[in-house]
Amino acid sequence: MKSLDQRGSLKILYVTTAAWAVAQGLKVAIYYVRHRRFNFRLFVGTGGMPSSHSAFVSCLATAIGIETGWNSPIFLLAVGVALVIMTDAAGVRRAAGQQAKILNEIVDDLYSSKPVPPEKLKELLGHTPTQVFVGAFLGIGIALAFYAMG
Repeated sequence: MKSLDQRGSLKILYVTTAAWAVAQGLKVAIYYVRHRRFNFRLFVGTGGMPSSHSAFVSCLATAIGIETGWNSPIFLLAVGVALVIMTDAAGVRRAAGQQAKILNEIVDDLYSSKPVPPEKLKELLGHTPTQVFVGAFLGIGIALAFYAMG
């Protein structure tokens, strides 16, 4: 098991930040392809394709595995945390987003004849399993490419 020095820690910080930024940038690009207009709010928002949470934590776990060894306790901890975060993104947060959508429809129906517009709940909270898997593979790929470059 290798120890993690300051240089290794900074490399992990750089690559995981890059994985998050690439995933968020892809959300903006995918939206542009579909709608022919930019939506830069997606760069800092939650939900959408690919999951930046999954990209970040899978990249983090991969980078830690490369830096400290695949059998190190910190790598196993990172994998466990990544699995919890990805499960939450595709489970609890997605369900909360679906509930927000239904509640927004109910509120629209209730207030359709009223002049006061209801406050909308944020619907894009979680991810589909596909978005989580794509984010995870993106994060692993970015980490492997980063470390392959030296």
